[in-house]
Amino acid sequence: MSETTADTPAVPPTGATPGQQPDARRGAAYDSAFLRACRHEPVPHTPVWFMRQAGRSLPEYLKVREGIPMLESCMRPELVKEITLQPVRRHEVDAAIFFSDIVVPLKAIGIDVDIKPGIGPVIGDPIRTAEDLKRLRPLEPDDVPYITEAVGLLVDELGSTPLIGFAGAPYTLASYLVEGGPSKNHENTKAMMYGAPELWAALVDRLADITSAFLKVQIEAGASAVQLFDSWVGSLAPDDYRRSVMPASTKVFDAVAGYGVPRIHFGVGTGELLGLMGQAGADVVGVDWRVPLNVAAERVGPGKGLQGNLDPAVLFAPTRAVETKAREVLHAAQALGTSGHIFNLGHGVLPSMDPDALSRLVAFVHEASAR
Repeated sequence: MSETTADTPAVPPTGATPGQQPDARRGAAYDSAFLRACRHEPVPHTPVWFMRQAGRSLPEYLKVREGIPMLESCMRPELVKEITLQPVRRHEVDAAIFFSDIVVPLKAIGIDVDIKPGIGPVIGDPIRTAEDLKRLRPLEPDDVPYITEAVGLLVDELGSTPLIGFAGAPYTLASYLVEGGPSKNHENTKAMMYGAPELWAALVDRLADITSAFLKVQIEAGASAVQLFDSWVGSLAPDDYRRSVMPASTKVFDAVAGYGVPRIHFGVGTGELLGLMGQAGADVVGVDWRVPLNVAAERVGPGKGLQGNLDPAVLFAPTRAVETKAREVLHAAQALGTSGHIFNLGHGVLPSMDPDALSRLVAFVHEASAR
């Protein structure tokens, strides 16, 4: 992969305000298939990348992570660079996703959080009262110097391949903080939302500020796009999302709008929320495999790109079956008559997935969608 040089052509203005990262930092990736699709411009082929493409499915990842706790690995810039680059080298995907974790900004501001193997993020002292809320101080760039350094290293190495920055959405972060860890039913979270709405509103608003700051650090260091992950938001009814969650998500998208980088919104099991998630301010809405792309397009409405939506479990089937299902996704997107489609799985790469199956899928998508 080529490195960005001083000869990189200037990029058209994107509305960045004074003090933000110059567009030239992202110039080499500006005409990539991924960013062109985000902007609804003609593409040479449908771009493809995978959520969790940098991770447990790769033997090289397991090797470099051996003996290093998850959160510590997110704070080592050279290691972050290597892990982020691994799937780009192996699969030749059209974008890299920054290797980090949604709880990194919480750890950076002093929250007692750890990622337990086989469990996920665990909060030592959950946030459940107004007094607890005081522990959520603002995130400053100096809290995460390793993020700035890692993004800079990656952008220099990636050249014309875009880097996607990411963060956890306020609702999902709030759920971890209130529950103390992963939850199937989100009892404590919803109890606060329904029973203490003012406290809830203050919590997700503060998390929106922290998330916005985390995304800004990545963009200013050179990330070409950002994705907001709302893993648990599919547990909500539309009215609850509109009233109790959407304002905080909208605040995040508004906070980074001036940078001019594409903003992607993704949640799990969010078929009934797709329209609202689009209204929250994203440029591209992620779709899981439960909703056909044509239905998703109707719910999201015009002017938004779509990302998805192959069922991850399909990758365990024989190659011919994988190609058949992938072709169905591509045909569904083509029928919409838009270039604003990014091929992805409907959720993340599964740990036991054969990496070669992912590489074959990327090659197939590129060949089958070649314009």
